[in-house]
Amino acid sequence: MQFKKKLIPALVFSAVVGGGLAANSLNAYADDSDDLAKLRAQIEELDQKIKILDRKNEIAEEEAAAKKKENAVVKASAADGFGIQSADGNFKLNLKGQFQVNARSYINGVSSGNTNAAQQNAADSFFIRQARPIISGTLFKDYDFLFVPDFGQGKTVIQDAYVNAKLQPWFQIQAGKQKTPFGIERLQADSDGLFIERGLPNDLVPNRDIGAQIRGDLANNTFSYSLGYFNGVTDGSSSDSYTTPDFDNNDNKSYVARIFATPFKNEPGFLQGLGAGFAIDYADFVGTGTGVNAATAQTNSQSNLPSYKSGLGQLSVFSYRTAAAGANNGTFANGTQLRWSPQAYYYNGPFGLLAEYVQVDQDVGRIATGLIRSDKLSNDAWQIGGSWIITGEDAGYSRPTPKSNFDFNSGGWGAWELVARYSELNVDSKAFASAGAGTAAVRQARSYADPTTSISKASAWAAGLNWYINKDVKVYFDYEQTFYNGGWTNAAGAILDRPTERVLETQLQLNF
Repeated sequence: MQFKKKLIPALVFSAVVGGGLAANSLNAYADDSDDLAKLRAQIEELDQKIKILDRKNEIAEEEAAAKKKENAVVKASAADGFGIQSADGNFKLNLKGQFQVNARSYINGVSSGNTNAAQQNAADSFFIRQARPIISGTLFKDYDFLFVPDFGQGKTVIQDAYVNAKLQPWFQIQAGKQKTPFGIERLQADSDGLFIERGLPNDLVPNRDIGAQIRGDLANNTFSYSLGYFNGVTDGSSSDSYTTPDFDNNDNKSYVARIFATPFKNEPGFLQGLGAGFAIDYADFVGTGTGVNAATAQTNSQSNLPSYKSGLGQLSVFSYRTAAAGANNGTFANGTQLRWSPQAYYYNGPFGLLAEYVQVDQDVGRIATGLIRSDKLSNDAWQIGGSWIITGEDAGYSRPTPKSNFDFNSGGWGAWELVARYSELNVDSKAFASAGAGTAAVRQARSYADPTTSISKASAWAAGLNWYINKDVKVYFDYEQTFYNGGWTNAAGAILDRPTERVLETQLQLNF
């Protein structure tokens, strides 16, 4: 092509020179008509050759442009991981990953003489919390997909598997297994959280479920909404926790709605980082209080009722009574389940706050010692968490980008963040209330939850230091102390408060 470009000017120059010579020849030999005709023919021939070469050059450029449109583009970046996409960007395939390696230690929180098996078995441990290859992409420009398996903690789970049709910014349809659009901290990416484990309100918040939602952003991205229709899950759990993972065990479904506004997002000022919203989740859940067979006791999947865990320590602290093998005296979901949650965050420079309240109203039932009981229990939880990035980066709902990455040679130290949190979980007192006539032991046996093993309240405060080595590598240093009401017993059978739980945990996270 370069040869052709150089040849064209040369031919033009030759034609001009030739024309000049021809003119001189005409002046010298005006009467020689044969020579004049030959010169004219030569000029026309040269002009035609120039036009042909010019057109060939245009065709070559058009072919090169068309070939460029057909060639795929290979990319690698911190935002999208490793990927390949079509030249027009309408088709994309990205490979990312998230890996978390943890060290957890329980400090002075275990008494070898207690009768609580969950805390007796709590052992200091190194473990892989998450091991998630993340496959995402786009088809036909408007259809995004995400597939995230997880091989952490010794099990294989499909965390996410969905397609999102971006029909309009204000109207998108997302279907598959995904996070239920409800809790503000639950919806935050796992890699962006202030702490390794989420706060106590997430014991009540639905996690991932299978279904569909309509979602979108309005008013110049200052208002978002979600309307969902899902199988429905118990408090704090995902659809893979059922006996048959990712299959519904109840004909009734869950209806979810969430709105969230950031009214000052596009306006400079101290209110720019303010966001607030409200979520509600309604379902008609019915379970069974019967053991499966003579050898197998009732499970949460049959009762459609949850169990609750502590925050950082992830120890079981509350569960409803379950039926013994072949018996029918377990507590079970017996109708309406209604969750609701006001929620907010605020970010201003290096400072950040996140707060939420969650309440669950659950109809339960139980058949025990000849008495049929049913009640509506209201459990609630709340939290407030704060952060300060001491190296000056801007705080936000997603993790910050360090001003300088950690590097011994350049002297960079990454970004450092101090975090603190207080959270509470309260169980309805009716869960432990006795009913009917009989001895104290008989009346207690009729309660929906056993007060000798299940707490009625948990109060936890936590503090931590986060080190962002770079955008993709983060190290957590967390400490949490949790105080309990109830959930313990001595050798005489008296109900006591569960011992204070003190947990120290670190985590190395790679997210690219």
